[in-house]
Amino acid sequence: MKQKTGWVKGLSLLMLAATMVLTACGSGGSSDSDSNTSTDSGSGGDSKASVKLKIMWQGPDTRHQAMLKTQELYTSKNPSITFSPEYMAWDDYWKKLPTLAASHSLPDVLHMDGAYIHEYATRGTLEDLSDIDLTGVIDDKTLENLKIDGKLYGIPISRNAQGIAFNKEALEAAGIELPKKDWTWDEYFDFARNARAKLPDGVYPINDSDTWDFYQYYQTSYGKGPIIQDDGKKFNLDKELFMKFYGIFDEFRKSKIVPPADMVSSFKENDPQADPMASGKVMTRSATVGSVGALEQLMPGKVDVVNIPVGPEGGGWAQPTIFLSVSTDSKHKEEAKAFIKWFVTEKEAGLTYGMNFGIPIYDDIYEALEPTLAPKDKLGNKLYDTAKDKALPFYPAAAGWTEWVDNYKKTIDAVMFGQKSIEAAYNEISKAGNAIAEKQSSKG
Repeated sequence: MKQKTGWVKGLSLLMLAATMVLTACGSGGSSDSDSNTSTDSGSGGDSKASVKLKIMWQGPDTRHQAMLKTQELYTSKNPSITFSPEYMAWDDYWKKLPTLAASHSLPDVLHMDGAYIHEYATRGTLEDLSDIDLTGVIDDKTLENLKIDGKLYGIPISRNAQGIAFNKEALEAAGIELPKKDWTWDEYFDFARNARAKLPDGVYPINDSDTWDFYQYYQTSYGKGPIIQDDGKKFNLDKELFMKFYGIFDEFRKSKIVPPADMVSSFKENDPQADPMASGKVMTRSATVGSVGALEQLMPGKVDVVNIPVGPEGGGWAQPTIFLSVSTDSKHKEEAKAFIKWFVTEKEAGLTYGMNFGIPIYDDIYEALEPTLAPKDKLGNKLYDTAKDKALPFYPAAAGWTEWVDNYKKTIDAVMFGQKSIEAAYNEISKAGNAIAEKQSSKG
């Protein structure tokens, strides 16, 4: 999925969006969209039903072209199946999808993202795909983490994970012990304290923390569960862990272990001058499979990765965030499922779409692509492999929580600048969260 600090753009305007009419930036749709089944007569008087699958996805032009070629390949092997494709940029896609869902006109096959799939699944718009056999393709733990109420509503097509990137070259030059796989939160904080003594002034071992998701890694790793639960109807912020976590960062600000607040506010990830690591100001930062590749391009050969620190329950997440799903309104569900299984499991398909959705989920496809991969892609795969053993499920914010996510950051920023106490921040964040959860619960 497209990874952001807050992850999710909420879908709370679902019904309002039904009044919108958006045009795709590229489309291969056909004029016979209302009648996409015909009879294809072959020699000897045999006939076979022809099916035209409507398919829709988002992304850049390189992805569009790869997807079109993949569909052409499938049709060459299955002549009775053709496609009516529609594709567009990220923002346009997620604005248009609620309109289609509200009017029961979603395509047969559609691209889903980890930030949105729960919302669409619980609204009854996605088909249960649990009957697709993925034995030997995707490990059972990953599939279990992806299930929603025990059902699988999207087939994952690529790998993703959250981890921490670090400047291996600079840390080694300073004689600092490198982060190790499955390090604990105590080891993470000790790394920061120990590295401070060996780094020059103005260079920091870790960045400050002002986002809800990074704190949530801490809370979930200690078995206290995600902050936003039950589709946004329950709010769960553990005060003891919250106070401890931000108390440590308060200590770090006073000891100059993290950058000053004004420097933190100026950072911009993956910008050559403003990225905390690429600028040389900070030795570590959070990264996903996709973003660590961009970082490696800015700092070729200097970047290595480790998983998010772990607690007794594990830590971070490592699971697919890009899926292919089937609409419950589809009249060709079995044909749609067959295409998706082929897409995910056939090496020839994977070699056609390549890395355009990220690192393919199936090891056989990745291994076939590996000799041609750039260092950035191999580093992304290393991050996934490093994170998956201790990974917890991916916990995005629910629909309707976008404003709370933004205000969380603003509130912690006030703490960073010394304008608010940690306890006052906790009280404000909790009050706002409980109010949203109560409002969501009242909707039924």
